[in-house]
Amino acid sequence: MSAEIYNPFLVSGYESPEYFCDRKKETEDLLETLHNGRNITLTSPRRLGKTGLIKHIYHLLRLEDPKVTVIYIDLYSTESLHDFTQVFASAVLGQLDSNPVKAMKKIVNLFKSFRPNLTVDPVTGQPKIGLDIASGTETSTLEQVFKYLKQSGKTCYIAFDEFQQVIYYPEKNVEALLRSFIQDLHSVHFIFSGSRAHMLGEMFLSPKRPFYQSTSEKTIGIIDEQVYFAFAERFFTAQGRALPGEVFHYVYSLYEGYTWYIQMILNRLYSKVGRTIDIELAQESIREILLENEFYYQHLLQVYPKGQVKLIKAIAKAKKVKEPLSGEFISKYGLNATSSVRSALSRMLDEEIVYRSADGYMVYDRFFGQWLDARF
Repeated sequence: MSAEIYNPFLVSGYESPEYFCDRKKETEDLLETLHNGRNITLTSPRRLGKTGLIKHIYHLLRLEDPKVTVIYIDLYSTESLHDFTQVFASAVLGQLDSNPVKAMKKIVNLFKSFRPNLTVDPVTGQPKIGLDIASGTETSTLEQVFKYLKQSGKTCYIAFDEFQQVIYYPEKNVEALLRSFIQDLHSVHFIFSGSRAHMLGEMFLSPKRPFYQSTSEKTIGIIDEQVYFAFAERFFTAQGRALPGEVFHYVYSLYEGYTWYIQMILNRLYSKVGRTIDIELAQESIREILLENEFYYQHLLQVYPKGQVKLIKAIAKAKKVKEPLSGEFISKYGLNATSSVRSALSRMLDEEIVYRSADGYMVYDRFFGQWLDARF
C-alpha cells in the first residue's frame, strides 16, 4: 500500500489499480476499442464509477506507452461554446510538448491573432499555457486548437465527460462544428461520456445528428457484490479487522451497488479504528454523513418551489415510485393536481434531482433521499 494513502477507499480521484475495484471486462472492451482507432460513447448514471474507469483506462494506456497524452475534460459546468472553447484550449495547449518554452513558441505562431499566456499551475507547480479567448472568436480558436492536435502527430486520448451539455449551449450547430473538426483527427481518440443516456443516445444514434454512428457505444453497470466484497475485505484484513459479509451486504443492498455511496460508507468504517464493524456502526456512519450535509439539504429545500419540494419528499418517503402521476400516489402524499405534479416531475428530472430507473422514479442523490425520509 502506498504510504500516501491512509484510507484505501477513495471517494474522489484515482490513485492506481490497487485501489480500483474490478471493471475488468469494461477495461478490456474500452482498451480494445481505443487501440483499434474507434471513438467511444460511455454512459452510466452518476456515481457509478464512470470517471474512475476513464482515469483507470488512462493509467493503463500510459503504462503501455508513456509517450501518449491523456486529457480529461469535465463539461458539466460549461454553459456555452465560449466555455467549451476555454476549458478545451486550457486542457490541450502545451500538453503535446515536453518543453514548455518550445510549446509556447509553437502556440504563439499558431495563434497569431490570439493572446496565449504562460502561468504556473498552483497545484502541480508545472507551467500551464492558456488563451484569452475574445467573444466571437470561438470557432476560429477551436479550429486552431484542433490544428495543434493534428500537427503534433502524437497519439492522444481525450475524454469529454458530461458531453451532453453541448446540447444546452445557446449557439446553434455546435455538434456539427465539433464533428467537422474531430473527423479529421486520426492520432487523437475520443471518449464522449455522460450520465444522461437518452441524450447521448440521441446524439450518437440518430441519423439526423452529426455524430451519428461515429462511436462505439459502451455502458457500465454495478460491480458484482462478491467481487466488491473481496476487494473491500482485503483492506480490512490488512488493517487487522474483520468486515462481516452481512455488513457489506447491508451497505451494498441499501445503495443498490452504486460505487460512490458504498465507498463513502467503507471509508468511514475503515477510519473507525478499534471499533467492531457491524450494521450498527454502518448506520452510525450513514447518520454522520447525513448530518454533515444537512445544511446543504436544507438549502436545497429553500431553493425549490413548494410543489417540487412536496413531490421530492413524497418520492423519498416512497423510496421508488412506479407511477408518480397515479391518483393513488398523489392522494397518499397530499400532492397537487396531476398537471402540477407532471410539471414538477419534469423539472426535477431535467435538473437531476429525481432519476428514473428501470424500477421507478427515485431521488437521484441517495443520501439526500435518506435525509428526507428520516426528517419528514
